[in-house]
Formats: sequence, structure tokens, C-alpha cells
Amino acid sequence: MAEHTSSSITIDAAPADVMAVIADFARYPEWTGEVKEAEVLAADAEGRAEKVRLLLDAGAIRDDHTLAYTWKGTDEVSWTLDKSQMLRQLDGSYRLAPLEGGRRTEVTYQLTVDVKIPMLGMIKRKAEKVIIDRALAGLKKRVESTESA
Repeated sequence: MAEHTSSSITIDAAPADVMAVIADFARYPEWTGEVKEAEVLAADAEGRAEKVRLLLDAGAIRDDHTLAYTWKGTDEVSWTLDKSQMLRQLDGSYRLAPLEGGRRTEVTYQLTVDVKIPMLGMIKRKAEKVIIDRALAGLKKRVESTESA
């Protein structure tokens, strides 16, 4: 069974503002670093993405894959790998928790990656950690710069 990697960050914005950036897949290449292209292939009745094609370049992990998204209320989104050239598993989630009466948000990102090619577990976990840390830092910067604009 694959192990997961998790990390959290606090963002100076309301949970709804953070989730709006997370849900805006078309803009991922502007702030995530690893995502070079993002295309929503299917959306639910509320307009939230259900299937997204992503072109990922995270150093040790490069892939063109499709993820299936599940939205749990307004404070959590999770995804599972639908199809991929290189990956066996790419499951993750963003969980948002309001702080200070909703003026700030703690974002927890959890990720599990498994590749089809042999790769040491230590290298996989390092790649997961790099993806998570860059995504959280990019999300914080994106949300807070949007808030001040």
C-alpha cells in the first residue's frame, strides 16, 4: 500500500476565496509550477470540475493524466487518478478549516503518488513533498495577491 504525504499552510483569506482559486483549474499553470496545462473535461451541475486533464512536470515525475474530482461541501475536494501514462496512483485532497472567524484558512494538502516505473520510496516521498510544498506556497501567494488586488 502506498504511503501518503501531507502538509498544511495558513492563508490570510476566507475559505471560500481559497476554494475559488483551487477550483479554477484553467489558471493552475499560472501558480502551481508543476502543472503546465489544465483542461476541464467534465463538470457537475454546479459547474465544479469532475474530470480534469493535467500536463504535469514535477522533475522526477512527468505525465499527461486525467483526474476525477469529488467535492465534499464547500471545504474539501479530493481526487483520484482516472488515467495516466506514467502514474499508477495520484490521489489527494485539499481540506480547508476556517480560522479567526473565517478571516484566515488552514489548508491541508494530502497526496499519494505511485509511478509505473520502479522508483525508490524515498524519492517518491520527496517528489510528493516538493509537489505539496510548491502547491501550498503557490496557492497562498495566489490567494493573498488576489485578496489584496
